[in-house]
Amino acid sequence: MTLEEIYPQQENTDSSDSVRMCSAGRVLEEVLVSSIQQDCLTVGVYESAKVMNLDPDSVALCVLASGEQYEWDVALQIHFTLIQAFCFDNDINIVRVNDMERLVHIVSAAGTSDGGDAHCILVT
Repeated sequence: MTLEEIYPQQENTDSSDSVRMCSAGRVLEEVLVSSIQQDCLTVGVYESAKVMNLDPDSVALCVLASGEQYEWDVALQIHFTLIQAFCFDNDINIVRVNDMERLVHIVSAAGTSDGGDAHCILVT
């Protein structure tokens, strides 16, 4: 089953990109909520690094979240670079999102902890 089968594409040329982005956002939210319910979600940069180091084959998706306020956080950018390289070497798909607050809301509303360090989320 593909994304297009779940959410058929609309042929409206003016807003097709925004519709596609909204659909991708909804699908990502559904994946995260479903992963939380199945206890298959790891939240946090350090926690994610531990999981990827122990069993990289169990990781299906890596979500990296950043925002303008974190652009100048050198340590976070170094972690992102290392995580991206590790994901590339181990054939782990990466999704980058720029709405950190929304991601924290999704993760914390679904019953996990406060979602404080949601810069890196793994779906296993």
